[in-house]
Order: sequence, then C-alpha cells, then structure tokens
Amino acid sequence: MPEAPQLSVVIPVYNEQDNLEPLLAELAPVLDGLGRPWEVLFVNDASTDASAQVLARLAAAEPRVRVITHRINSGESAGQASGFRAARGELVLTMDADLQNDPADIPRYLAALRADLDCVCGYRAERQEGWLRRFASRTANRFRAAITGDRLRDAGCTYRLIRRRALVEIPVFNGMHRFLPTLIKAQGGRVAEIPINDRPRQFGVSKYGINNRLWRGLADCFGVRWYQRRALRVDRVSED
Repeated sequence: MPEAPQLSVVIPVYNEQDNLEPLLAELAPVLDGLGRPWEVLFVNDASTDASAQVLARLAAAEPRVRVITHRINSGESAGQASGFRAARGELVLTMDADLQNDPADIPRYLAALRADLDCVCGYRAERQEGWLRRFASRTANRFRAAITGDRLRDAGCTYRLIRRRALVEIPVFNGMHRFLPTLIKAQGGRVAEIPINDRPRQFGVSKYGINNRLWRGLADCFGVRWYQRRALRVDRVSED
C-alpha cells in the first residue's frame, strides 16, 4: 500500500492519448526527487480516443497513479473539481496533460509556497502559441482585471500549486478553473506568481479556441465579481 501522499497532482484529460505516457515518464522522476510521498490523479473527461486504455496501463504499472473517469464530457473545471474532491495530499498541484507544462518547474512552485500563501500560480513569460491566441489572452486578462480587480499576469495558465484547505469552499462551475486564484483571494487567501517554462504542443490538438476561451471567460467575469462581493472567508473560525 503506497504511503499517504503529501502532494496530489491533478491532471484533467480529454483526448490526450499520445501525451500521457511521456508526461508520466517525465513527471514521476521529478516527484520522486522531492523527498515527499505523492500521487497523480488523471481525470479522464469521457475521452473518445485511447486515453482510457493508456491510463489503465499507467495505473496498473504505478500504484501512485489513480484514474477518475467522467461518464460524460464535462470540461476542465469539472475535471479539476473531481480531482480536488479525490485528492489526499495537503498540497494540490494542477497541470495540463498536453506536455506544455514543464514538470521541472515543480520544485520552484514548492519553494515559492511560503507559509503565508495559499496558492502559487505560474505565468508563461514566453508563450508558445500563435499571435491570435496571445492577443485573445491579453484582451481577456485586461478585461478581467478591469471587472474583478485581480491583476494576475496569466489567468489562463492552470499550472498552480494550492493548499487543499483553500479549496474546501471553492464554488464549482463551468469556467471555475480560469478564476481559481481569484476565488481563493475572495475567500481571504493569499496568492503569488512565478514565471514558468511554456512548451509547444507536440501531439494532439488544443481543446480551446477563441469562442470558448475569450468570450465565455469575459462573460464569467461578471459572475465572479458578484461572488467577490458575497464570499465568506475560509479562515473565519478561530483555532483557539
């Protein structure tokens, strides 16, 4: 029986069959080098390719790998939420399955998570995407900052390290993953950012375009602004 994990890595998966084995092969040695027990939770969001079969092989070969399966395709926010609910570690790392997030950055996340912080977010200093996607991201970030007041450098980057205690009362909705640091701040949490390495996609295709990345995110800003005004602090209970 594997040792109880201190770090849970949550990875939503949708049609990433060619990326999964290389990802775990790169990720596992980095996690082993941290000197703390870990688990990886792959959340298969009703993939229609061979992702389910690949994940079954990975879990059979590595007892620290767990697979969560969605009956219906529900999106990245649902994938993260399912992973958060199943995570056993006190620290939760979220990353993508497309190999664009570099596992070598993980020790830097842990070093940056000071005792007074609840979340460390990555920002892609040199993004490996076309000009149209970069333009859409800049536009969304500026609009988001104007509406929510949260001036994250790269709100679209979902490579983050979070204390599990900060996730207990996070509202779950379609689009939550884009606003997770903002929601944590609204509940009284503290968030920091670090620059990370962004790599080009090698296999498969992106699941996001202008319609589901830009316009939906802009509309969600107004709902998040409402939540910021109504949110309760998670540290409201005295420990005495």
